[in-house]
Amino acid sequence: MSSPSKNMLRFKTDGSGQNSPYSGSVLGQDNGFGSDSATPPKPPRKVPKAPHKVLDAPSLQDDFYLNLVDWSSQNVLAVGLGSCVYLWTATTSKVTKLCDLGPNDGVCSVQWTREGSYISVGTSLGKVQVWDGTQCKKVRTMGGHQTRTGVLAWSSRILSSGSRDRNILQHDLRVPSDYISKLVGHKSEVCGLKWSHDDRELASGGNDNQLLVWNQHSAQPLLKLTEHTAAVKAIAWSPHQSNLLVSGGGTADRCIRFWNTANGNQLNHVDTGSQVCNLAWSKNVNELVSTHGYSQNQIMVWKYPTLAKVATLTGHTMRVLYLAMSPDGQTIVTGAGDETLRFWNVFPSVKSPAAVRDSGLWSLGRTQIR
Repeated sequence: MSSPSKNMLRFKTDGSGQNSPYSGSVLGQDNGFGSDSATPPKPPRKVPKAPHKVLDAPSLQDDFYLNLVDWSSQNVLAVGLGSCVYLWTATTSKVTKLCDLGPNDGVCSVQWTREGSYISVGTSLGKVQVWDGTQCKKVRTMGGHQTRTGVLAWSSRILSSGSRDRNILQHDLRVPSDYISKLVGHKSEVCGLKWSHDDRELASGGNDNQLLVWNQHSAQPLLKLTEHTAAVKAIAWSPHQSNLLVSGGGTADRCIRFWNTANGNQLNHVDTGSQVCNLAWSKNVNELVSTHGYSQNQIMVWKYPTLAKVATLTGHTMRVLYLAMSPDGQTIVTGAGDETLRFWNVFPSVKSPAAVRDSGLWSLGRTQIR
């Protein structure tokens, strides 16, 4: 995989020059009805239909099984391009090259720790590297996989890695061994991996159409959920309700499915009409966003539990394979094989709209378009 050299994470468009990729414009009030039946319904929240920033991302791969974009809690975006990982600081637009794996390896996944200071990198050769993101120094390299490591997930203490070799490895940086346990259950490449917010359960999705749920100590999955009829990459745990897991299926499935992991029951499902590539739950309101591939390449915002559509966003010309959310939960960034990263204001802030309006907006200022 060659690594790009020019237009690296530079602005493709400058939008209005007012909105920042971190916070963005005021989105207005939430949908819904007041508790008083005499109160008129609030107007629907308006989600801007166009991205407010677009960055060039040359050599961003069009590969459904990779996970090449992640946004840290310290407001730094990591992007895997070819054999390199680049860091883009949202408040300053500064671009830093974290690492170059060289001509014989490539970046297959990136994932920040929850604190946002360390970042893990999965490689084509099956290695898992851990880097200090602030000092750009490699902390550790861990082996164990036979082939590419396409997905990574941190809990508070454990780093999980999924590979084309069908295995999930659990790594603990406090011990010298490459990994402390191996989870064997998938029959094809592992492409989705997410820890629950309380660190108790790990959900994994694979090209075998399975969604598996593991606990901290199990060698066998607690749940085998087999309703999907295509690969399961998109996985997200609700931050609002314990044991609520959502998953999305690939091209032959197109469905988003909701699960109660306490008993394995499917709570609901919706056919989106397109391959489901990513899912993320808003931490500010009970809504979620999905990104899609074949055939519409759309981004959709949904209310839960009604599954009413809040917005459908288009603009990418290829599958929207990558998704990450800003630390404040208001902005998402999406990436595609069209070699762009697009920033969208999709969720409201936790504060009231008036409070946000009074607080002012962060701005990157006028940035030279290259």
